[in-house]
Amino acid sequence: MNEADTRYASRNERTPIEDGQSPADVATEPAPHSAGTAPARTLKADLVVIGAGSAGLSAAAGAAMLGLNVVLYEKSEMGGDCLNSGCVPSKALLYAAKQAEAIREAGDYGIAAGTPQTDWAGVKAHIRRAIDTIAPVDSQERFEGLGVTVIREHAKFADPKTVISPTTRTTARRIIIATGSRAFIPPVEGLAKAPYLTNETIFDIDRLPEHLIILGGGPIGMEMAQAFNRLGAKVTLIEMGRVLARADAGHAEIAANKLRGEGVDLREGHKASRVTHEGDSITVHTESRAGEDSVTGSHLLVAVGRRPVLGGLDLEAGNVDHDRSGITVRDTLRSVSNSRVWSLGDAAGEGQFTHLAGWHASVFVRRALFKSPGAKGSSLPLPAVTYTSPEVAQIGLTEAEARERHGDSVSASHFAFDENDRAIAEGHTLGEVKLVILKGKLLGASIIGEGAGDIIQMIALAMSNGLKVKDLTNFISPYPTRSEVVKRAASAHFSDTVFGPGAKRLVGLLQRIP
Repeated sequence: MNEADTRYASRNERTPIEDGQSPADVATEPAPHSAGTAPARTLKADLVVIGAGSAGLSAAAGAAMLGLNVVLYEKSEMGGDCLNSGCVPSKALLYAAKQAEAIREAGDYGIAAGTPQTDWAGVKAHIRRAIDTIAPVDSQERFEGLGVTVIREHAKFADPKTVISPTTRTTARRIIIATGSRAFIPPVEGLAKAPYLTNETIFDIDRLPEHLIILGGGPIGMEMAQAFNRLGAKVTLIEMGRVLARADAGHAEIAANKLRGEGVDLREGHKASRVTHEGDSITVHTESRAGEDSVTGSHLLVAVGRRPVLGGLDLEAGNVDHDRSGITVRDTLRSVSNSRVWSLGDAAGEGQFTHLAGWHASVFVRRALFKSPGAKGSSLPLPAVTYTSPEVAQIGLTEAEARERHGDSVSASHFAFDENDRAIAEGHTLGEVKLVILKGKLLGASIIGEGAGDIIQMIALAMSNGLKVKDLTNFISPYPTRSEVVKRAASAHFSDTVFGPGAKRLVGLLQRIP
């Protein structure tokens, strides 16, 4: 089952049956929407899902489509972080910023344009339209239409097989914890008392920051730094190590230099030591090899990482083992301590990506419902994309990781965007694709360039299905497209073999044959 398709399903009439109820009673009784003072209802369900984010919604829809009784608990907004304060609003903001940058670059293409003026209220309206357009897919009404009982209350364990909320007590055959994650606030002196922002609040500010300080040079920090800078804010980004630490080092450096070239004050190797604020100003004090320093701005965004949301679940009562990274699960995503419990998405501690959450839901449906033994959380290589301009995409091992693991047997094959005709025609030639190879096998790939997140899907398909480098050369790529870089990089790997001295001698001999 495709993990994304389950959220776009047709109607299913199944709903949990309360003790003592007939099916007719259930069919006419609406699901509770909020906590009240009424006596708790006692429910029985095939599946309880705690959390209505990407993983929880996909799993709930899949189970309902298969005729199971599903109860879904969500104390906050349907759609979770991705819809309301993560992927969707951030990409809408990035696109607005890209339009501003396009105006600045228009002269390079013979188009007369002026300096862009940002209407922050208009930008926020664009973000809200994107959220509101997608929201019905994740809405309570849609899932109730699928037959899911949606309870908009905080849920926690009463015992290993029972989940309770202010108005319900549900005993379930299986329980999914899909509570997501939230921004981690580091123990920096003074930060807790300062008026800082996170991804949950940055999109609601009432004015464009005059000077935005960002703590953290990961994907969120880098995306927000470029977006707000392009919209007209002064931006300082503080990172204690190097930015995009999990990406290919060379590609991360290209991205960092691009942001610096656009005007972002990007400070790598600076550790925040304390935060002070006075009136509308906030100051971050830092330490680095060069000594102590500070920067004062109007707003502070904390983007140093995320932690799973597990508080208030009473996991001890549910006999659910966990640690700082999330619920302790096997590679099947099943709890190591309570076989009834599964954890999907960010709460599983296996990675924090919406597309990984969707895959987790697919693994659950395959293993728990279809009893398929092959599906695992780590079955497929995981792509990651930072949506700066240019985009930075990664899958599998970086070249450095591969060489550390396999030594000099590893090779890397490159192809630069400045040799790609489509990129040349559009005037955006910064970047390259790098394939990491061991004896013809793809160990990973790194791409930096416009559209890298789309291009890397071709490599993800190849790696997920056991294809080799040569298979990336054996298709006709439409011209001119940016994705041609993948075929060209794969072909470059065989250049010496195909056009080297041995090949020349062979062709010379073959030409003697009439």
